[in-house]
Amino acid sequence: MIVIIGAGPTGLGAAWRLHEFGHTEYLLLESADGPGGLASSVVDPQGFTWDIGGHVQFSHYRYYDDVLDRAVTCGWFEHERHASVWMRNRWVPYPFQYNIHHLPSAERDAALRDLEAIAQGQSGAAAHFRDWIERTFGPTIAATFLLPYNEKVWGYPLETMGVDWMGERVAVVDLDRLRRNVREGRDDVGWGPNNRFRFPRRGGTGAIWTHVAALLPPERARWNARVTAIDARRRVLRTEDGATHAFDRLINTMPLDSLCELTTGLGADVQHAARALTHSAVHILGIGLRGHQPETLRPRCWMYFPEDHSPYYRVTVFSNYSPHHTPEGEGYWSLMAEVCESPHRAIDTASLERWTLDAMRRDGLIDDRSEVVSVWHHRQEHGYPTPFLGRDEVLARILPSLEAHEIYSRGRFGAWKYEVSNQDHSFMQGVEVVDRLLGLGDEPTLNRPHEVNRGDHRMTHVQASAR
Repeated sequence: MIVIIGAGPTGLGAAWRLHEFGHTEYLLLESADGPGGLASSVVDPQGFTWDIGGHVQFSHYRYYDDVLDRAVTCGWFEHERHASVWMRNRWVPYPFQYNIHHLPSAERDAALRDLEAIAQGQSGAAAHFRDWIERTFGPTIAATFLLPYNEKVWGYPLETMGVDWMGERVAVVDLDRLRRNVREGRDDVGWGPNNRFRFPRRGGTGAIWTHVAALLPPERARWNARVTAIDARRRVLRTEDGATHAFDRLINTMPLDSLCELTTGLGADVQHAARALTHSAVHILGIGLRGHQPETLRPRCWMYFPEDHSPYYRVTVFSNYSPHHTPEGEGYWSLMAEVCESPHRAIDTASLERWTLDAMRRDGLIDDRSEVVSVWHHRQEHGYPTPFLGRDEVLARILPSLEAHEIYSRGRFGAWKYEVSNQDHSFMQGVEVVDRLLGLGDEPTLNRPHEVNRGDHRMTHVQASAR
């Protein structure tokens, strides 16, 4: 019996792969009353739909695309990314470092001089994330945007974060391309894998995973089945309702720190290593509006905010993704803000709603002609798995120890690798761990994330092996 903990993208990927091969000896346990996990959606009492964070659909895997095309019957909207940075009362197209011609001329020229000096050669490896930013982009771009923004989004000192996780996550500057952008005053917005993305027509991101779950036999899933204890030696787990389930192999997608905390038989050194894992929480505030929407927001997808006066690091114009995210009737639209909380960045929850609305007015996102008709607030304890210094050494201590007991921990927080924690990555971690257990291959997403993110595994054996 294979037991799967969690019906988010990773757990559903594993369950789907088992189902695809005709395996019926598996059980999917989910603590909530439906699928989706961190990729769930909620409809608030006023009729606005919200996601648990700023999700969009883009993919490194054809296999993943094929499953979603099969599952999602409500159809898709296709979008071209329109992302910007708001700072100093001006918009700078994303990625910032390719669009510095929007800065005052003195800063723009200083940034160019920094990059030209770097291009002359700088030896030595970066000691940490802050060091990497300064070595790669120079002091001007670092101080203007990259340092304040990353401190705000991660909630940890950048000196405590590693550098091996970045890959495609940060756009490294091609100096000739940047010079041309500055010379021609040209906005350069095409970088990155999500420059085009799609979104379900109805139901938010959560609709994707509701549809994927519907492909599976309903008798293979248990909802409202929170796992409360695992005995690694006896290979048995208990759920909140007192039921026990024996397993031959366990695929876990709950946060790795939580898994180790409630599992006996692992050894004190594993428990100690798990306590080194760090993460941040995320507050999601959905602001439902009626009336005037500023013209500047009509084409935008999401926006970054590095300045201290606003609590949020990112705001999505969520109604731009689908008109069905708002109630029936004329004039409704919506904004969705994300706010980081960590041991280094405390958030006063009681004042957060007011702070957010005040900052949105200051930033020109809403005005006196915009009526706030709904405020939805959700705090997600496990928001971002922090790529801290020494993370890979900690994972190398924990994951093999779990696997010695036939426990395979995968997914955004199950494997704790931010660089492969998008929905497509997470789903494929579930698919690939099943392939490994069935003797069909290794796990490229978990073991070689930079190859996957370069597209080297867009078509792999998993594309055809179940056909």
